[in-house]
Amino acid sequence: MTETTTRPAGPLAGIRILDMTRILAGPTCAQLLGDLGADVIKIERPGVGDDTRSWGPPFLTAEDGGDLDESAYYLAVNRNKRSVTVDFSRPEGVALIKRLLKHCDVLAHNLKVGGLEKFGLGYADLKDEFPGLVYCHISGFGETGPYAKRPGYDALAQAMGGIMSLTGSPDGEPVRVGVGISDIMCGMYASTAILAALRHRDKTGQGQNIDLGLLDTTVAWASNEALNYFTSGDLPKRRGNQHANIVPYQVFPTKDGYFYLAAGNDGQYSRFCEFAGVPELATDPRYDTNPKRLVNRDELVAKLEQVTPKKTTQEWIDGLEQRNVPAAPVYNLEQTFSDPQIKHREMKIEMDQPLAKDGKVALLGNPIKLSETPVSYRRPPPTLGQHTDEVLAELLELSDDDRAKLRDDGLI
Repeated sequence: MTETTTRPAGPLAGIRILDMTRILAGPTCAQLLGDLGADVIKIERPGVGDDTRSWGPPFLTAEDGGDLDESAYYLAVNRNKRSVTVDFSRPEGVALIKRLLKHCDVLAHNLKVGGLEKFGLGYADLKDEFPGLVYCHISGFGETGPYAKRPGYDALAQAMGGIMSLTGSPDGEPVRVGVGISDIMCGMYASTAILAALRHRDKTGQGQNIDLGLLDTTVAWASNEALNYFTSGDLPKRRGNQHANIVPYQVFPTKDGYFYLAAGNDGQYSRFCEFAGVPELATDPRYDTNPKRLVNRDELVAKLEQVTPKKTTQEWIDGLEQRNVPAAPVYNLEQTFSDPQIKHREMKIEMDQPLAKDGKVALLGNPIKLSETPVSYRRPPPTLGQHTDEVLAELLELSDDDRAKLRDDGLI
Protein backbone atom coordinates (compact mmCIF):
# COMPACT_ATOMS: atom_id res chain seq x y z
CA MET A 1 0.00 0.00 0.00
CA THR A 2 1.28 3.46 -0.85
CA GLU A 3 -0.38 6.54 0.58
CA THR A 4 1.49 9.81 0.80
CA THR A 5 -0.43 12.99 1.43
CA THR A 6 0.21 16.09 3.50
CA ARG A 7 -3.50 16.58 4.30
CA PRO A 8 -4.21 16.31 8.07
CA ALA A 9 -6.32 13.23 8.72
CA GLY A 10 -7.39 10.93 11.49
CA PRO A 11 -8.89 11.29 14.96
CA LEU A 12 -6.07 13.54 16.17
CA ALA A 13 -6.29 16.03 13.30
CA GLY A 14 -5.91 19.50 14.82
CA ILE A 15 -3.56 18.33 17.60
CA ARG A 16 0.03 19.51 17.28
CA ILE A 17 3.00 17.85 19.02
CA LEU A 18 6.34 19.53 19.62
CA ASP A 19 8.50 16.42 19.51
CA MET A 20 11.85 16.99 21.21
CA THR A 21 12.52 13.27 21.55
CA ARG A 22 15.19 11.11 19.96
CA ILE A 23 16.35 7.47 19.74
CA LEU A 24 13.38 5.09 20.17
CA ALA A 25 10.92 5.50 23.07
CA GLY A 26 9.89 9.10 22.40
CA PRO A 27 9.91 8.84 18.59
CA THR A 28 7.75 5.69 18.85
CA CYS A 29 5.19 7.67 20.83
CA ALA A 30 5.25 10.64 18.47
CA GLN A 31 4.99 8.49 15.33
CA LEU A 32 1.94 6.72 16.74
CA LEU A 33 0.25 10.06 17.41
CA GLY A 34 1.26 11.22 13.95
CA ASP A 35 -0.27 8.13 12.36
CA LEU A 36 -3.49 9.03 14.15
CA GLY A 37 -3.50 12.46 12.53
CA ALA A 38 -1.51 14.76 14.82
CA ASP A 39 0.84 17.31 13.29
CA VAL A 40 4.21 16.29 14.75
CA ILE A 41 7.02 18.84 14.60
CA LYS A 42 10.31 17.06 15.28
CA ILE A 43 12.88 19.43 16.80
CA GLU A 44 16.47 18.45 15.96
CA ARG A 45 19.94 19.88 16.50
CA PRO A 46 21.20 21.82 13.47
CA GLY A 47 23.72 19.81 11.49
CA VAL A 48 23.38 16.74 13.74
CA GLY A 49 19.79 15.71 14.27
CA ASP A 50 18.45 12.62 15.97
CA ASP A 51 21.32 10.33 17.00
CA THR A 52 19.73 7.41 15.18
CA ARG A 53 20.11 9.05 11.77
CA SER A 54 23.68 7.69 11.82
CA TRP A 55 22.91 4.31 13.45
CA GLY A 56 23.71 2.19 10.43
CA PRO A 57 24.26 0.55 8.08
CA PRO A 58 21.84 -0.14 6.62
CA PHE A 59 20.87 3.28 5.29
CA LEU A 60 18.20 4.27 2.82
CA THR A 61 19.66 4.04 -0.69
CA ALA A 62 19.77 7.24 -2.74
CA GLU A 63 18.93 7.56 -6.42
CA ASP A 64 22.64 7.48 -7.30
CA GLY A 65 23.16 4.25 -5.35
CA GLY A 66 24.86 5.91 -2.39
CA ASP A 67 23.56 6.20 1.16
CA LEU A 68 21.15 8.86 2.35
CA ASP A 69 21.52 10.22 5.89
CA GLU A 70 18.59 8.13 7.14
CA SER A 71 19.40 4.81 8.79
CA ALA A 72 16.88 2.00 8.90
CA TYR A 73 16.69 2.53 12.66
CA TYR A 74 15.71 6.18 12.19
CA LEU A 75 13.20 5.31 9.46
CA ALA A 76 11.41 2.88 11.79
CA VAL A 77 9.87 5.53 14.06
CA ASN A 78 9.87 8.91 12.32
CA ARG A 79 7.19 9.03 9.64
CA ASN A 80 4.37 11.57 9.75
CA LYS A 81 6.68 14.22 11.20
CA ARG A 82 8.10 17.53 10.06
CA SER A 83 11.77 18.11 10.90
CA VAL A 84 12.70 21.56 12.18
CA THR A 85 16.22 22.40 13.33
CA VAL A 86 16.60 24.70 16.35
CA ASP A 87 19.62 25.22 18.58
CA PHE A 88 17.77 25.52 21.89
CA SER A 89 21.02 25.58 23.86
CA ARG A 90 21.03 29.31 23.11
CA PRO A 91 18.56 31.85 24.55
CA GLU A 92 17.41 32.78 21.06
CA GLY A 93 16.62 29.14 20.38
CA VAL A 94 14.67 28.85 23.63
CA ALA A 95 12.65 31.90 22.59
CA LEU A 96 11.93 30.24 19.25
CA ILE A 97 10.78 27.04 20.98
CA LYS A 98 8.41 29.08 23.14
CA ARG A 99 6.98 30.80 20.09
CA LEU A 100 6.32 27.41 18.53
CA LEU A 101 4.73 26.17 21.75
CA LYS A 102 2.01 28.81 21.41
CA HIS A 103 0.76 26.72 18.50
CA CYS A 104 1.20 23.28 20.12
CA ASP A 105 -0.85 21.10 22.43
CA VAL A 106 1.90 18.75 23.59
CA LEU A 107 5.63 18.94 24.28
CA ALA A 108 7.38 15.56 24.48
CA HIS A 109 11.05 15.01 25.27
CA ASN A 110 13.33 12.27 26.55
CA LEU A 111 16.37 14.18 27.71
CA LYS A 112 17.75 13.12 31.08
CA VAL A 113 16.23 14.58 34.24
CA GLY A 114 17.10 18.28 34.30
CA GLY A 115 18.04 18.24 30.62
CA LEU A 116 15.50 20.86 29.50
CA GLU A 117 15.24 22.62 32.84
CA LYS A 118 18.74 24.07 32.40
CA PHE A 119 17.43 25.91 29.33
CA GLY A 120 14.26 27.10 31.04
CA LEU A 121 12.11 24.58 29.18
CA GLY A 122 11.10 22.31 32.06
CA TYR A 123 7.45 21.83 32.95
CA ALA A 124 7.69 24.16 35.94
CA ASP A 125 9.20 26.81 33.65
CA LEU A 126 6.38 26.58 31.12
CA LYS A 127 3.16 25.67 32.94
CA ASP A 128 2.14 29.22 33.88
CA GLU A 129 2.84 30.63 30.43
CA PHE A 130 1.18 27.64 28.75
CA PRO A 131 -1.48 26.42 31.22
CA GLY A 132 -3.08 24.00 28.74
CA LEU A 133 0.19 22.36 27.71
CA VAL A 134 0.49 18.60 28.04
CA TYR A 135 4.15 17.99 28.87
CA CYS A 136 5.48 14.45 28.53
CA HIS A 137 8.93 13.54 29.85
CA ILE A 138 10.34 10.07 29.19
CA SER A 139 13.48 9.16 31.12
CA GLY A 140 15.34 6.05 32.18
CA PHE A 141 14.19 5.93 35.80
CA GLY A 142 11.53 8.63 36.12
CA GLU A 143 11.83 12.09 37.62
CA THR A 144 11.88 10.96 41.27
CA GLY A 145 13.66 8.37 43.37
CA PRO A 146 17.30 7.53 44.09
CA TYR A 147 18.11 6.65 40.46
CA ALA A 148 16.36 9.61 38.83
CA LYS A 149 19.53 11.26 37.54
CA ARG A 150 21.08 8.09 36.15
CA PRO A 151 21.21 7.73 32.35
CA GLY A 152 18.81 5.03 31.24
CA TYR A 153 18.80 2.72 28.26
CA ASP A 154 16.54 -0.06 27.01
CA ALA A 155 18.92 -2.89 27.92
CA LEU A 156 19.34 -1.56 31.45
CA ALA A 157 15.57 -1.41 31.90
CA GLN A 158 15.21 -4.98 30.65
CA ALA A 159 17.95 -6.10 33.05
CA MET A 160 16.59 -4.33 36.14
CA GLY A 161 12.91 -4.76 35.28
CA GLY A 162 13.10 -8.54 35.55
CA ILE A 163 12.36 -9.28 31.89
CA MET A 164 15.83 -10.67 31.20
CA SER A 165 15.50 -13.02 34.18
CA LEU A 166 12.47 -14.53 32.44
CA THR A 167 13.97 -14.73 28.95
CA GLY A 168 16.40 -17.34 27.67
CA SER A 169 17.13 -21.02 28.13
CA PRO A 170 16.69 -22.50 31.62
CA ASP A 171 20.38 -23.40 31.81
CA GLY A 172 21.67 -20.36 29.91
CA GLU A 173 22.32 -16.72 30.69
CA PRO A 174 19.56 -14.09 30.95
CA VAL A 175 18.67 -12.73 27.50
CA ARG A 176 17.35 -9.35 26.37
CA VAL A 177 14.40 -9.29 23.99
CA GLY A 178 15.64 -9.02 20.41
CA VAL A 179 14.23 -5.51 19.83
CA GLY A 180 14.24 -2.47 22.12
CA ILE A 181 11.00 -3.56 23.71
CA SER A 182 11.36 -1.43 26.86
CA ASP A 183 11.71 1.67 24.68
CA ILE A 184 8.82 0.65 22.46
CA MET A 185 6.49 -0.18 25.34
CA CYS A 186 7.39 3.06 27.11
CA GLY A 187 6.52 4.94 23.93
CA MET A 188 3.16 3.19 23.80
CA TYR A 189 2.42 4.01 27.45
CA ALA A 190 3.41 7.60 26.69
CA SER A 191 0.98 7.88 23.79
CA THR A 192 -1.86 6.58 25.98
CA ALA A 193 -0.92 9.00 28.76
CA ILE A 194 -0.85 11.93 26.33
CA LEU A 195 -4.31 11.05 25.01
CA ALA A 196 -5.66 10.84 28.57
CA ALA A 197 -4.08 14.20 29.44
CA LEU A 198 -5.52 15.79 26.30
CA ARG A 199 -8.96 14.51 27.29
CA HIS A 200 -8.53 16.15 30.70
CA ARG A 201 -7.27 19.35 29.07
CA ASP A 202 -10.26 19.48 26.75
CA LYS A 203 -12.64 19.15 29.72
CA THR A 204 -10.87 21.53 32.11
CA GLY A 205 -8.43 23.64 30.09
CA GLN A 206 -5.66 22.39 32.37
CA GLY A 207 -2.49 20.77 31.10
CA GLN A 208 -0.22 18.57 33.18
CA ASN A 209 3.16 16.89 33.42
CA ILE A 210 3.56 13.23 32.44
CA ASP A 211 6.49 11.44 34.08
CA LEU A 212 7.40 8.10 32.49
CA GLY A 213 10.40 5.90 33.24
CA LEU A 214 11.69 3.05 31.09
CA LEU A 215 12.21 0.97 34.22
CA ASP A 216 8.67 1.55 35.50
CA THR A 217 7.03 0.56 32.24
CA THR A 218 9.24 -2.51 31.92
CA VAL A 219 8.27 -3.66 35.40
CA ALA A 220 4.60 -3.02 34.56
CA TRP A 221 4.56 -5.43 31.63
CA ALA A 222 6.00 -8.27 33.70
CA SER A 223 2.24 -8.91 34.04
CA ASN A 224 1.28 -12.50 34.86
CA GLU A 225 4.83 -13.52 35.81
CA ALA A 226 4.94 -10.77 38.43
CA LEU A 227 1.60 -12.01 39.77
CA ASN A 228 2.87 -15.58 39.81
CA TYR A 229 5.65 -14.33 42.07
CA PHE A 230 3.35 -12.18 44.25
CA THR A 231 0.90 -15.05 44.67
CA SER A 232 3.28 -17.93 45.29
CA GLY A 233 6.39 -16.25 46.63
CA ASP A 234 8.43 -18.37 44.24
CA LEU A 235 10.72 -16.70 41.73
CA PRO A 236 9.72 -17.49 38.13
CA LYS A 237 12.35 -19.37 36.16
CA ARG A 238 13.56 -18.95 32.62
CA ARG A 239 11.74 -21.48 30.51
CA GLY A 240 13.00 -20.70 27.03
CA ASN A 241 9.94 -20.96 24.80
CA GLN A 242 7.76 -22.65 27.40
CA HIS A 243 4.83 -21.08 29.23
CA ALA A 244 4.91 -20.72 32.98
CA ASN A 245 1.33 -21.91 33.50
CA ILE A 246 0.32 -24.01 30.48
CA VAL A 247 1.68 -27.29 29.04
CA PRO A 248 2.23 -27.97 26.17
CA TYR A 249 2.74 -24.35 25.14
CA GLN A 250 6.11 -24.01 23.42
CA VAL A 251 8.20 -24.52 20.29
CA PHE A 252 8.58 -28.06 18.96
CA PRO A 253 10.88 -29.34 16.20
CA THR A 254 9.45 -30.60 12.91
CA LYS A 255 10.87 -32.48 9.95
CA ASP A 256 11.89 -29.20 8.30
CA GLY A 257 11.81 -26.52 11.00
CA TYR A 258 9.80 -25.55 14.06
CA PHE A 259 6.25 -24.74 15.06
CA TYR A 260 4.72 -23.26 18.17
CA LEU A 261 2.02 -25.30 19.86
CA ALA A 262 -0.36 -23.39 22.14
CA ALA A 263 -2.67 -26.02 23.65
CA GLY A 264 -4.48 -23.73 26.04
CA ASN A 265 -6.96 -26.22 27.47
CA ASP A 266 -7.45 -29.94 27.96
CA GLY A 267 -9.64 -30.32 24.89
CA GLN A 268 -7.04 -28.78 22.62
CA TYR A 269 -4.36 -30.98 24.17
CA SER A 270 -6.46 -34.08 23.60
CA ARG A 271 -7.07 -33.21 19.94
CA PHE A 272 -3.37 -32.53 19.47
CA CYS A 273 -2.48 -35.94 20.87
CA GLU A 274 -5.00 -37.59 18.55
CA PHE A 275 -3.50 -35.94 15.45
CA ALA A 276 0.02 -36.65 16.69
CA GLY A 277 -0.76 -40.35 16.87
CA VAL A 278 -0.32 -40.56 20.65
CA PRO A 279 -3.90 -40.53 22.00
CA GLU A 280 -2.73 -42.42 25.08
CA LEU A 281 -0.91 -39.28 26.29
CA ALA A 282 -4.28 -37.49 26.51
CA THR A 283 -5.81 -40.06 28.84
CA ASP A 284 -2.69 -40.89 30.85
CA PRO A 285 -3.49 -39.86 34.48
CA ARG A 286 -0.15 -38.05 34.65
CA TYR A 287 -1.13 -35.68 31.81
CA ASP A 288 -4.93 -35.56 31.49
CA THR A 289 -5.27 -32.09 33.11
CA ASN A 290 -3.15 -28.99 32.81
CA PRO A 291 -2.12 -28.90 36.50
CA LYS A 292 -0.83 -32.48 36.14
CA ARG A 293 0.98 -31.59 32.93
CA LEU A 294 2.67 -28.72 34.71
CA VAL A 295 3.94 -31.06 37.44
CA ASN A 296 5.13 -33.59 34.87
CA ARG A 297 6.23 -31.08 32.23
CA ASP A 298 9.73 -32.43 31.56
CA GLU A 299 8.79 -36.05 30.92
CA LEU A 300 5.78 -35.10 28.77
CA VAL A 301 7.75 -32.63 26.64
CA ALA A 302 10.49 -35.24 26.12
CA LYS A 303 7.89 -37.65 24.74
CA LEU A 304 6.32 -35.02 22.46
CA GLU A 305 9.72 -34.00 21.10
CA GLN A 306 10.11 -37.57 19.84
CA VAL A 307 6.84 -37.29 17.93
CA THR A 308 6.83 -33.84 16.31
CA PRO A 309 9.82 -34.37 13.94
CA LYS A 310 7.77 -36.99 12.07
CA LYS A 311 5.75 -34.32 10.21
CA THR A 312 6.70 -31.17 8.34
CA THR A 313 5.85 -27.76 9.76
CA GLN A 314 3.08 -27.26 7.21
CA GLU A 315 1.60 -30.69 7.98
CA TRP A 316 1.39 -29.76 11.64
CA ILE A 317 -0.17 -26.38 10.92
CA ASP A 318 -2.74 -27.74 8.48
CA GLY A 319 -3.70 -30.73 10.61
CA LEU A 320 -3.98 -28.79 13.85
CA GLU A 321 -5.96 -25.99 12.22
CA GLN A 322 -8.52 -28.55 11.03
CA ARG A 323 -8.83 -29.72 14.64
CA ASN A 324 -9.04 -26.20 16.10
CA VAL A 325 -5.76 -26.51 17.98
CA PRO A 326 -3.79 -23.22 18.07
CA ALA A 327 -0.39 -23.52 16.39
CA ALA A 328 1.88 -21.37 14.24
CA PRO A 329 5.04 -21.79 12.17
CA VAL A 330 8.17 -20.10 13.51
CA TYR A 331 9.00 -17.55 10.81
CA ASN A 332 12.03 -15.49 9.95
CA LEU A 333 11.23 -11.94 8.81
CA GLU A 334 11.21 -12.86 5.12
CA GLN A 335 8.54 -15.47 5.82
CA THR A 336 6.67 -13.06 8.10
CA PHE A 337 6.24 -10.44 5.40
CA SER A 338 5.39 -13.07 2.78
CA ASP A 339 2.51 -14.46 4.84
CA PRO A 340 -0.89 -13.76 3.23
CA GLN A 341 -2.47 -12.65 6.51
CA ILE A 342 0.26 -10.12 7.19
CA LYS A 343 0.07 -8.89 3.60
CA HIS A 344 -3.69 -8.54 3.88
CA ARG A 345 -3.33 -6.51 7.08
CA GLU A 346 -0.84 -4.20 5.30
CA MET A 347 1.89 -4.53 7.90
CA LYS A 348 4.48 -3.56 5.29
CA ILE A 349 3.81 -0.31 3.47
CA GLU A 350 5.58 1.89 0.98
CA MET A 351 5.70 5.66 0.96
CA ASP A 352 6.88 8.09 -1.68
CA GLN A 353 10.40 9.35 -0.98
CA PRO A 354 11.76 11.30 -3.96
CA LEU A 355 15.37 11.17 -2.72
CA ALA A 356 15.43 7.38 -2.47
CA LYS A 357 16.20 4.83 -5.14
CA ASP A 358 12.98 4.03 -7.04
CA GLY A 359 11.35 6.93 -5.21
CA LYS A 360 10.00 4.73 -2.40
CA VAL A 361 10.76 3.78 1.17
CA ALA A 362 9.43 0.59 2.78
CA LEU A 363 8.11 0.93 6.33
CA LEU A 364 6.18 -1.06 8.91
CA GLY A 365 2.45 -0.49 8.89
CA ASN A 366 0.43 0.64 11.89
CA PRO A 367 -1.62 -2.21 13.42
CA ILE A 368 -4.51 0.04 14.52
CA LYS A 369 -7.61 -0.42 12.36
CA LEU A 370 -10.22 2.30 12.95
CA SER A 371 -13.46 2.07 10.98
CA GLU A 372 -14.29 5.79 10.80
CA THR A 373 -10.97 7.58 11.29
CA PRO A 374 -8.25 5.26 9.96
CA VAL A 375 -4.57 5.92 10.42
CA SER A 376 -2.89 7.63 7.50
CA TYR A 377 0.62 7.73 6.11
CA ARG A 378 1.05 11.34 5.08
CA ARG A 379 4.76 12.05 5.32
CA PRO A 380 7.80 9.78 4.97
CA PRO A 381 10.50 10.12 7.64
CA PRO A 382 11.93 13.60 7.06
CA THR A 383 15.45 14.56 6.16
CA LEU A 384 17.21 16.74 8.71
CA GLY A 385 15.62 20.18 8.81
CA GLN A 386 13.47 19.42 5.78
CA HIS A 387 10.52 21.43 7.10
CA THR A 388 12.27 24.22 9.02
CA ASP A 389 11.32 26.94 6.53
CA GLU A 390 7.82 25.54 6.04
CA VAL A 391 6.96 25.43 9.74
CA LEU A 392 8.53 28.76 10.68
CA ALA A 393 6.71 30.45 7.83
CA GLU A 394 3.41 28.70 8.53
CA LEU A 395 3.24 29.02 12.32
CA LEU A 396 5.41 32.04 13.10
CA GLU A 397 4.98 33.94 9.81
CA LEU A 398 8.73 34.45 9.52
CA SER A 399 9.76 35.90 6.19
CA ASP A 400 12.49 34.58 3.90
CA ASP A 401 14.81 37.26 5.25
CA ASP A 402 13.95 36.42 8.86
CA ARG A 403 14.72 32.76 8.31
CA ALA A 404 17.89 33.53 6.38
CA LYS A 405 19.15 35.58 9.33
CA LEU A 406 18.39 32.77 11.79
CA ARG A 407 20.25 30.36 9.50
CA ASP A 408 23.23 32.70 9.18
CA ASP A 409 23.34 32.93 12.98
CA GLY A 410 23.45 29.11 13.22
CA LEU A 411 20.18 29.06 15.15
CA ILE A 412 18.30 26.83 12.71
